[in-house]
Amino acid sequence: MKLHNTTRLIAAGAIFCSATSLSFTGKLSAAVLDFESVPLGGMNGPTGVWNGQSGGGALTIDGVTFSNSFTDAGSYTFWSGFVFSNHTDTVTPGFGNQYSTFAGAGGLGSSNFAIGYTNASITFDRADLAGSSALITNTTYAGLSMKEGDGFAKKFGGGSGNDADFFKLIISGYDGGVATGRNVEVYLADFRFADNSLDFILDDWKEVDLGGLGVADEIRFSYDSSDIGQFGINTPSYFALDNLTLVPEPSLFSMSLITTLGLLGIRRRS
Repeated sequence: MKLHNTTRLIAAGAIFCSATSLSFTGKLSAAVLDFESVPLGGMNGPTGVWNGQSGGGALTIDGVTFSNSFTDAGSYTFWSGFVFSNHTDTVTPGFGNQYSTFAGAGGLGSSNFAIGYTNASITFDRADLAGSSALITNTTYAGLSMKEGDGFAKKFGGGSGNDADFFKLIISGYDGGVATGRNVEVYLADFRFADNSLDFILDDWKEVDLGGLGVADEIRFSYDSSDIGQFGINTPSYFALDNLTLVPEPSLFSMSLITTLGLLGIRRRS
């Protein structure tokens, strides 16, 4: 009889897991940050841009905080972290076009998207949330720099097209300020193929699975490139991000499952 009860308990747990997974899948489509609600222009930055110049630093959207720092030095301004934009100019090279996506539109046809630069990080302020996936692509500034070269960075592939160049975004998980040791890498450009026809500079939105970061309440972004000079990476170290998908934090799911299975056992014994 004990074996029979245990079998029923496991079966009940399996049913709970299935139902919960369906519930979480339902939340998946509803918990997507597409940045359409971010106010652009005016006091927030140039037309069609939120770059933090109105003050206040980081921007929090639905329990998710995107880092931002804006400095006005009088003769120039500087920002780091994340900004938000709707610029889609894919043909104008240079720093003056730093707010455009190389894909020519927001992710899945939306208007607004985020652009990350130095010290970009995302913090999940709600303990029940974690990042599941996001759409990633190049900015036009970085894309055209790699495609054509500029005064600071080389043309990827070189004159012959055979140079094994690459530009990589590294997404790292942190929990309580401590690195989890888990990373997700996204090649924004890759010219390392023996067949040059396979070389690419990412100019469309790529869906990136963030599940490999494990339990993390913060994700940070860094870069690696084959084009490195005296002061570090020469490639413009930018990327564009959209449609950040949120799911229940994995550890909380496990706790909920264990608690529920325990309650099932108690009820059975009673």
